[in-house]
Amino acid sequence: MMLAGQRALVTGAARGIGAATACALAEAGATVISADLDDASDTASATNGQAIQVDVSDETSVAAMFDVAGPLDCVVNAAGILIECPTLDMSVAEFDRQIAVNLRGSFLVAQGALKALSPRGQGRLILIASELAHLGRANFAAYCASKAGVIGLTRALAHEFAPDILVNAIAPGPTDTRMLSAETMSAEALALETQNPMGRIGTPDEIAATALFLAGPGASFMTGQTLCPSGGAVML
Repeated sequence: MMLAGQRALVTGAARGIGAATACALAEAGATVISADLDDASDTASATNGQAIQVDVSDETSVAAMFDVAGPLDCVVNAAGILIECPTLDMSVAEFDRQIAVNLRGSFLVAQGALKALSPRGQGRLILIASELAHLGRANFAAYCASKAGVIGLTRALAHEFAPDILVNAIAPGPTDTRMLSAETMSAEALALETQNPMGRIGTPDEIAATALFLAGPGASFMTGQTLCPSGGAVML
């Protein structure tokens, strides 16, 4: 129960990495608020917490979320989207949408989190990037750019808010979520996902374990870092 007495907020918590992270933090003793554009009530029920609807790309929506959440000790931004599209076919609207959710959303959540964490004098902010921020990939230009921006944002905030608030990122490899499916990716792109030294995709629980580490006392001397649970696809 290393997070007993702490309050945590997780965005993108309706499913996937966000839901697994919310559950991991709750199992460690934290009171967890689960936020998502979709209904996060199942996650809230599993964690005995509260659900909030939020559009992380919208400033007003994010501000309202933090008004409801109140003082916090840890914030994890796991909300994100992915659109596979050849660069020459990508519309500006498709590019802007991914930047809005993945990068502007990370900024808005981070800004609100840093205000909510500051009154307590300490806290943890964890942003979810992607292995593709390091690797790049054809037909994922906007996604790669947005997630690389999340890593740059993490480093800047780590400099600005240390030592009181520790800001780190996670750059997951392929993970068994709805994002990694035929609904969002071509068969050719999906075939690339197991081409790592471990020869498989990860589970949401494996990514959540990294978030739990960054939220806990074992990460007390870490800030500005990007951890890569990616089956060895990224080696830094």
